[in-house]
Amino acid sequence: MTDADLTQLQLMQQNLQNILMQKQQFQKQLAEITSAVKEIETSETTYKILGNIMVATKKEDLQKELKEKKELLDLRLKNFEKQETTLKEKTEELQKKVMQNMKK
Repeated sequence: MTDADLTQLQLMQQNLQNILMQKQQFQKQLAEITSAVKEIETSETTYKILGNIMVATKKEDLQKELKEKKELLDLRLKNFEKQETTLKEKTEELQKKVMQNMKK
């Protein structure tokens, strides 16, 4: 039973690590979007990168697009935070169980 618990604990820790890495990537994207929104507010001309080219875009359209991306990232981050919290709790419970079994 302890070997199965240890294997499950390792899998849970790997899953937690994956969630943390994905969460970090989304936080980075969110920071970039927030910075872009601030920059757009003070700019007269705005551009959007499409593939390998940069195209002039209406300021309002770009602001709307960035706002939508920001909302989506916020939602995804909240989801990752919930997953992280749940997985941390389960991992801690399993760790306690494994430690108790090892003491026996």
